Amino acid sequence: MTPGVSIRLSEIASHLQAQLIGDPDCLIHRIASLIEAKPGDLGFLSHERYRHQLTDFRGSAVLVSPRHQGWAPEGVHQVLVEDVYLAYAKLTQLWRRHQSPSAGPKIHPSAVVHPSAWVDEDVHIGPLCVIEAGARIGSGSRLMAHVCVGEGVAIGQRAVLHPGVVLGADGFGFALNQGQWEKIEQLGQVILGDDVELGANTCVDRAALGDTVLETGVKIDNLVQIGHNVRIGAHSALAGCVGIAGSARIGARCQIGGGAIVLGHLQIVDDVHISAASVVTRSILKAGQYTGLFPLDDNVAWEKNAASLRQLHRLRDRIKALEAHLKKAIQ
Repeated sequence: MTPGVSIRLSEIASHLQAQLIGDPDCLIHRIASLIEAKPGDLGFLSHERYRHQLTDFRGSAVLVSPRHQGWAPEGVHQVLVEDVYLAYAKLTQLWRRHQSPSAGPKIHPSAVVHPSAWVDEDVHIGPLCVIEAGARIGSGSRLMAHVCVGEGVAIGQRAVLHPGVVLGADGFGFALNQGQWEKIEQLGQVILGDDVELGANTCVDRAALGDTVLETGVKIDNLVQIGHNVRIGAHSALAGCVGIAGSARIGARCQIGGGAIVLGHLQIVDDVHISAASVVTRSILKAGQYTGLFPLDDNVAWEKNAASLRQLHRLRDRIKALEAHLKKAIQ
């Protein structure tokens, strides 16, 4: 946390609409983990399994659920909230507002903004950003260093683009012509809804035709690749190193774990959770949790299992033949 921030517990409790047990005038200077907290810090107990960390808690106050009210050491002020992790998230937003705003111009002198681009007056554009012709960036958005916004890209309000994000690079489209690749020009756009956040070095490709769309509230981690003509529904979240191939359709409120891959032209309905490192090879038409992993194992055992897997189709045919033989024998 930035030095110099001091917030009274009464303000914290009011912001969270929480019950305060303790001194409302106690000043909190930092949000900290339970094991790192010092006097003047506020910690939070997000799950019962961390209860043991409260034993040696040295902070001044703690966010806890009402059902865990008695767990804090004597003398520690308590802020009681039903959803501790959500309260922690809201508290970080309060802290951000108390931090001193960064000095300097809203558009860094090293940024290159095309004259035909439309940038709302309260947009922050960091060093060495490039905003190409016809791009539109809505109010309250923040573009950090080295972000590239391609021609005609439309960004909604309050977007956050971390360093190195590239919006509107050409989608990966080529046609074979007598053994050589013929480029398919990517003529579409990229459109981001409001409150979209993209992690560092994430790329969202321009559509071949039509639009690549990330709807309202989509959150994407670092090093994610979004192919051309992909559509991601509102409030979905993708962890680091996910790859979404071209023309895939992902519904609202989906969660995709780190390193997972979704093949092109597939459809994933709303409220699907995909485990990390899974490979989605077929459309998912029912909400739920899906996993497509070959479990980690000792390499020798893994090779044996992999060899067995390669024989599954033959084993299936043999079982069918045996079943038919048994059925005939019984008759």
